[in-house]
Amino acid sequence: MTNNDIFKKLRVALMLRDDQIVEILELVDFRISKSELGAFFRDEKHENYMECGDQVLRNFLNGLVIHLRGTKENPKNPNDVIAKHKAQIPVKNSDSKRPEFKPKTKDSEKERADQAPGKSNSAAKKPAKKQFPKGNGKPSVVEKVKYNFGKNKKS
Repeated sequence: MTNNDIFKKLRVALMLRDDQIVEILELVDFRISKSELGAFFRDEKHENYMECGDQVLRNFLNGLVIHLRGTKENPKNPNDVIAKHKAQIPVKNSDSKRPEFKPKTKDSEKERADQAPGKSNSAAKKPAKKQFPKGNGKPSVVEKVKYNFGKNKKS
């Protein structure tokens, strides 16, 4: 696992935005811009992709400890800090308007494997199969095909 993968997973797990990561790195006197930080989260094939070095990851982890636990003089509860991050995430308006998925209830007789379904209920739902007598009615597939035997059709 690369440093970039570790950095990405920490960012997602703690629900951190770029500006919060910059603030965390400033706690340990490590200055980085948002654009430099964004280069770590790009696709590896992107032209502006940058590998996250050991120094950046080490400083981020040290700053994260201070951010979550606080200092000796001013200790913090890590769960409160994480809850604060969750509260800062904006809620999407489109989710509230979207109808919730409600699965259809299954027919209780269809579910039961130990008993046959009732005839009156299932017969009303299923259409009757068409019966074709042998010899007349539905032509076989071979009768539909016309063979040329390699000769071109003249019009």
